[in-house]
Amino acid sequence: MERKIGVILSFIGLGTVWLHSFPWLCSLLVGLGLCLVYMGSWKNIHIALHTFKRDLMCLAVIIKVRISMYHHRRNRRTIPALFAQVVTQHPDKPALIYEATGEVWSFRELQERCHAVAHWALAQGWTEGDVVALYMESQPLMAALWLGFAIIGVEAALINYNLRQQSLLHCLSVSGARAMVFGSEMTGAVTEVSSMLQPSMVLFSAGKQEDKDELQVQSLDSLLASSPTHPPPYKIRKEFNDRLFYIYTSGTTGMPKAAVVVHSRYYRIAAFGFHSFGLRPDDIIYNCLPLYHSAGNIMGLGQCLLFGLTVVIRRKFSASCFWDDCAKHNCTVIQYIGEICRYLLAQPVGKSEARHRVRVAIGNGLRPSVWEEFVKRFRIQRIGEFYGATECNCSLLNIDGKVGACDCSVTVCALGDILVMDDYGYMYFMDRSGDTFRWRGENVSTTEVEGVLSKLLGHTDVAVYGVSVPGVEGKAGMAAIAQEGNQLDLDAFLIGVQRALPSYARPVFLRFMPSVDTTGTFKIQKTRLQKEGYKPQNSSEKIYFLNSRAGHYQPVTDELYDAINEGKVSL
Repeated sequence: MERKIGVILSFIGLGTVWLHSFPWLCSLLVGLGLCLVYMGSWKNIHIALHTFKRDLMCLAVIIKVRISMYHHRRNRRTIPALFAQVVTQHPDKPALIYEATGEVWSFRELQERCHAVAHWALAQGWTEGDVVALYMESQPLMAALWLGFAIIGVEAALINYNLRQQSLLHCLSVSGARAMVFGSEMTGAVTEVSSMLQPSMVLFSAGKQEDKDELQVQSLDSLLASSPTHPPPYKIRKEFNDRLFYIYTSGTTGMPKAAVVVHSRYYRIAAFGFHSFGLRPDDIIYNCLPLYHSAGNIMGLGQCLLFGLTVVIRRKFSASCFWDDCAKHNCTVIQYIGEICRYLLAQPVGKSEARHRVRVAIGNGLRPSVWEEFVKRFRIQRIGEFYGATECNCSLLNIDGKVGACDCSVTVCALGDILVMDDYGYMYFMDRSGDTFRWRGENVSTTEVEGVLSKLLGHTDVAVYGVSVPGVEGKAGMAAIAQEGNQLDLDAFLIGVQRALPSYARPVFLRFMPSVDTTGTFKIQKTRLQKEGYKPQNSSEKIYFLNSRAGHYQPVTDELYDAINEGKVSL
C-alpha cells in the first residue's frame, strides 16, 4: 500500500507537468493528491518525493522503448533490417575493432560480410528455421555469422567455447544443428567428439586450420571469400517476435539449457541499456565478455548493431591488459560481469588507470563490498548495474546508480534468486536460494560472506557454501580460497573474520586450493566443492577446521576428519 501511494503521487506530479494548461484537470489532480496525502503518512510523502525523479526517469525510458518496439513490430522489422538502417547513417564509421589484431571493420564492411554469410548459407541449402552451431572464441566474424544467418532466417546456436566432450555434445544435440562452424582454436575440442557427432553434421572451420586427418572439415574463409557481398535475393518471412538465435545457460546446475532469443527481445535488452545508462552514438565500448553470452552479444554488441556505437572486441578477458586496452582505443564505456570488477581491483596500480576516458561501466554482479572502491579507484562516473537471466523474460535496471541496487522498482522479477526491496523500491540481489544455507538457527548468505572474505584476502577468489556434518543440524559454513602455499596468517585472518561476521556466518572449514572453479562468465561453481566436503583431498590443498574452544584454525588430518564425523569434536 505504501509503495502504491508513492507511485500514484509520482504519476500525479507527471500529469500535472504535462497538463498544466488544463486548470480544471490540475485542480482535480491536486485534490486527489491532497486526499492521498491525508490517507498516507509523512513517511510515504518522503518516499514519494525522494523517488520522484528516479521514477520519472524510468517512465521516460519505458515509454521511449515501448513506442519504438511498437513501430518495429508493426512494420515487421528484424535485427538485420534495423542494422541496415544504422549502416545507411554512417557506413564508413568503425563498427567493430578486433583488439587481438587491430583489425577495424566499418559498418559497411560488417554488412558486406553479413551478406557474404547469407549467400553462403543459401548455397548450402539452409532455410528459415534451420540451426547452425557457432563454436569459437570472441571475434568480429562471430557477429557477422549469426547476423548473416538472420538475414535469411537461419538460427545460430551460440555454444560456450569452454565446453568439452559430453557438455559440448549435449548442446549440439538439443539445438538440432545441421552444421557447426568452429574457430581453428577449437579444433582439438571438436576432434575429441567428432566420432560421436551425427553423420549428417557438416563442419566448417574459420581461421588457419591445422591438418587433422580425422576431421572432414571445409574451410569457411575460402567459402566466404568467394561469396557475393551484395544483399541476397531473399525476402525473409520472420518478423519482430520470431526466433533470432539460441543462448545457453552457464550450466551451474547441470547441463546447459538453451534459451530462445527473439528479435524483439534482442532489441529490448539493448535499447533499455542504451537509454537507461546515458550511452551516446559516439561512445566506444570495450567488450571483453564472451559473445556466446547475452551480456557480451546483446547488451554490448547490440549497441553497435542498433545504435551505431563502436565496439572493441577482446578475445578473452585479461585483468592485466584491461586498462591498457581501454586507453589505447579511447574507450568510453566498459562492460563487466560476475567477478571482473574484483579482479581489476586485485591488480597493482598501473599508469593506464589515470589515462583512460571511461565514464560508464555496464554490467551485472558488482558486489556492494567492492562497488564504491571500484568507482573511486578507477574514476568511473556512472555504474549501469542490471539484473537478469538468459532464460528469464524480464530484467531489472538500476537507472540512477544507487550503490548495490540492481533495480529501480519498475519491473518485477521472479527467479530460484533471492532479492530484497527497501522502502524506496530499490531491489538488491542477496543470494541464490540453492546457495543460502542454515546454521545455528540462522540463514547464511553465501554472497555476503564471500564479499567479506574476499575483501579481507585482497580480492582473491572465494567460494562459500554449506557442508553437511553427520549428526549436526543444518550445514556448516565452508570457504574455498584460491591461494597456493601457506602465505596467509590464519590467526590474523580469524580476527578479521570475527570483527566482520556474526558467529553463525564464520566459516567452520577453510579449503586452500590453487584456483576456484568458475564458469565462462566468471560465476563461481560450487557443485564439486560441496560434494567433496571437508575431507582432505590431496597434498596440493590444505583444509582447516575452526576449533572454537582453542580459538584458531587447525589442519584437518585423517584423524580429525574421523573425529568430526563420529561426533567426538564439538562444532
